[in-house]
Amino acid sequence: MQNPILTLAETIEQKQPAVLATIVEVKGASPAEVGAQIVLLEDGTTAGTVGGGKLEAAILEDARLALTDGLPRLTHYSLTEEGPEAIGMLCGGEVRIFIQPFLPAPQLIIVGGGHIGRPLKVMGEAAGFNVLVVDVEPGRASVPGLESVHLTADSYIVLITTDHVSDEAALRQIIHSPVRYIGMIGSRHKCEIILGHLHADRISDEALARVYAPIGLALGGPTPEEIAVAILAEVIAVRRGAKIVRVLCAEHV
Repeated sequence: MQNPILTLAETIEQKQPAVLATIVEVKGASPAEVGAQIVLLEDGTTAGTVGGGKLEAAILEDARLALTDGLPRLTHYSLTEEGPEAIGMLCGGEVRIFIQPFLPAPQLIIVGGGHIGRPLKVMGEAAGFNVLVVDVEPGRASVPGLESVHLTADSYIVLITTDHVSDEAALRQIIHSPVRYIGMIGSRHKCEIILGHLHADRISDEALARVYAPIGLALGGPTPEEIAVAILAEVIAVRRGAKIVRVLCAEHV
């Protein structure tokens, strides 16, 4: 059987999500003892054990919830067939578990870099993001650097290239990805044209509505550093679920 702590350490080193469940209290009869641990990985595999059977199944179900919402929890299970928190066992005891998710840092992907990308990278790293800058070749109909980037539901993409062709090319590559945030820099007129092109190619209104364009909160600052602050503030607001009043830049979205 794999050691749960070693498995957890390896998973964290690989920047992959995992959840550690530890039995912290036992009362009465139980198939597991205090200190027993199990690790759940994103692909559903586990390491270690907390007693097997219905108890372990119930713990893993709550661990999967922690893997999704990223929140630690202290859970209680009654090893009985009936009653509050019962899980259908005959042991008659009680078990309390601490479930701790370990999630990699959120990913901030800056497509284009440049005079805004440089301060945004520094600020993003200071805010706890794993920042990746993807360079582009102006005028190309694709952004090859994006093809090797693993995009997840905890990825946030900022399109700030130097020309509209590259912005549109990058947007086409990521519009159907699972990323949490897509922001595109530019004037309202430019954004309307690019979103109009995608709409004409039958990209759904639902997909286009995910795009924050023009990018950033309306803080009013004109310098690259102030624009970077406005962009990062919007990214953080989306990540934390803050309410943002959006004025969509095209009628069809």
